[in-house]
Amino acid sequence: MKVLLIGSGGREHALATGLLRDPELEELHVAPGNPGIAAIATCHQINTDENDAVIALAQQLGIDLVVIGPEKPLVQGLADDLRKAGFPVFGPSQAAAAIEGSKDFAKKVMSDAGVPTAKSFTCTNREEIERALDAFGAPYVVKHDGLAAGKGVVVTDDRNAALEHALVSPRVVIEEFLDGPEVSLFGISDGKNILAMQPAQDFKRAFDGDLGPNTGGMGAYSPLPWAQDDIVEETLDLVLKPTIAEMAARGTPFVGLLYAGLALTTKGTRVIEFNARFGDPETQVLIPRLKTPLAQLLFKAATRDLKDHAPLLWSEESAVTVVLASEGYPASPKVGEPIMGLKTIDGSEIFHAGTTSDGTIVKSSGGRVLTVTGMGADLTEARDKAYRVISGITLHGSHYRSDIALNAAIAEKGN
Repeated sequence: MKVLLIGSGGREHALATGLLRDPELEELHVAPGNPGIAAIATCHQINTDENDAVIALAQQLGIDLVVIGPEKPLVQGLADDLRKAGFPVFGPSQAAAAIEGSKDFAKKVMSDAGVPTAKSFTCTNREEIERALDAFGAPYVVKHDGLAAGKGVVVTDDRNAALEHALVSPRVVIEEFLDGPEVSLFGISDGKNILAMQPAQDFKRAFDGDLGPNTGGMGAYSPLPWAQDDIVEETLDLVLKPTIAEMAARGTPFVGLLYAGLALTTKGTRVIEFNARFGDPETQVLIPRLKTPLAQLLFKAATRDLKDHAPLLWSEESAVTVVLASEGYPASPKVGEPIMGLKTIDGSEIFHAGTTSDGTIVKSSGGRVLTVTGMGADLTEARDKAYRVISGITLHGSHYRSDIALNAAIAEKGN
């Protein structure tokens, strides 16, 4: 099987490593890729915002499956154009990707599907915004309606900050605050059937102790030893299956990765948000644990053939990933700095995200630069490997959280 993977981040680097483990894979091509991916796959420097360029590359290479990593090309309709050109695609259509592209649309889908979520108001002017903020009170949760590269959500006790954030966007969703721990749970769908992956937990705040601004994610771990035993089955029944059924009923079947961000509240599981693709950095802990051949799995989803697929197989090992971020991230990341010490140990992997290379020196090119994943018999061992590797990497002014999976590891040891 010849696979073309679209994207250039840490998520795509992790997916590339998973695809390469599949014995059915013959060739792996990535566009545009990054220096880390280039070490294990053939990268093509094309503009992936231009759908015609992606189609031409797939035709030139004789690709059997296209896997679309980021949300932007999905919302721009890349999957539709590739399918029209005759390629199996793992990734939803433009219409189905609206479940991530519009928070308001996602709320309507959840309402129609009976999926539990936070109460909310969609607002388009200051009067509506202020009324919604006052209706829910602090903590205020404000979400820009469209794509915002992980920076469209503000959770704050400061009403003025919430109002300021809301007024930036022509349409916002303001909702009640959901208490309880947050969990990410992904499902792989062929438009009618869906297979659940294992849960993971990520850390959105920039600094230790869940302090600082929201980010695209500063680390993650899997599995979750503290979560209820039936969390996968419950999420399938309450969230994933009803959502896939509703999307099909609307005439916009969802083929690809449905990401459910969940809050395990005192009143039960509630959906915080949906994404239409693999999450970052959760993918960097889930793919290393996945034993089911990835290329074959994604091909079966893309060709509407998951009905009789066996449940996914998982390693018993734990995985912890830690993000190395540029100086100034997330507000104003400094880029162009050399990165040294990119050395792994047994049971660890370094996934490139915001990096570039001139052929000799790897430099930072984004806010989240690298994710370092450690694998171990438990979370303590996995954390130890991840932090041993990341502590040896030198990037001027960079920072990373030191408490990824710490509380979970302590609780696991206590049990």
